[in-house]
Amino acid sequence: MKKLENKIALVTGSDSGIGRAIAIEFAKNGANVVVCYHSNEERGQEALESVQQHGGKASLIKLDVSSEQDVEAQLEAIIQQFGGIDILVNNSGVNGSGIPIDEMDTSTFDKTIKTNLYGTFFCSRKFIQHRKAVKKPGKIINISSVHEEINAPGNGDYNASKAGIRNLMRTIALEVGKFGINVNDIAPGMILTAMNQKAVDDPQVREKAEQHIPLGRAGRPEEIAYLALFLASDEANYVTGSTYVMDGGLMINIGQGA
Repeated sequence: MKKLENKIALVTGSDSGIGRAIAIEFAKNGANVVVCYHSNEERGQEALESVQQHGGKASLIKLDVSSEQDVEAQLEAIIQQFGGIDILVNNSGVNGSGIPIDEMDTSTFDKTIKTNLYGTFFCSRKFIQHRKAVKKPGKIINISSVHEEINAPGNGDYNASKAGIRNLMRTIALEVGKFGINVNDIAPGMILTAMNQKAVDDPQVREKAEQHIPLGRAGRPEEIAYLALFLASDEANYVTGSTYVMDGGLMINIGQGA
């Protein structure tokens, strides 16, 4: 039997990058995946077709995780359509503004926090309410960042959102463990996605960034997906409240010239 046979998995922000890779990996392992996009329906449709081409079962929804009302309505619709949600991957997010704190306006800070942190809160809350109501276990996997720990100047909005996700995860793990709900984070470093397009496309920028990574390269979205599969499976039933760093060793290089 496949690891996620007959499980219903909701992967936010799964129209590209890490989210798409996770959706594909889950589908390959038997899950019925709900692929989510925020505004680019064409890209969402491409992701859906990609999942299906890998032999997976999938459906597509538009979801704005920063909207409490949208999360409530869309997740409830999924629950009604499929009979439940077994696995939630909070992957949807935006990058940092690159603006110093003293120059950043409130709307910029608010946009990042609303999408990255509030989005994780809204989706997790609805998922937990559902799993408690049906009295069944579940898995929550948050895609955080090494910037929950590493502070980059000009990224105060992003750093704060990711550090918030880490501590929200730990709190939720304490609250819902008795209900059989596991909650964990994956903290990627430099991954070859559109979010890191500047570093990926510019050889000099990429080389400089990779110099700080002991393994000497950027990671691939599929590598994050392999870990997400483990955390979503029964193999990780005794794992909760943890952050799994996937950064090629970047964080252990802090303080050694990185």
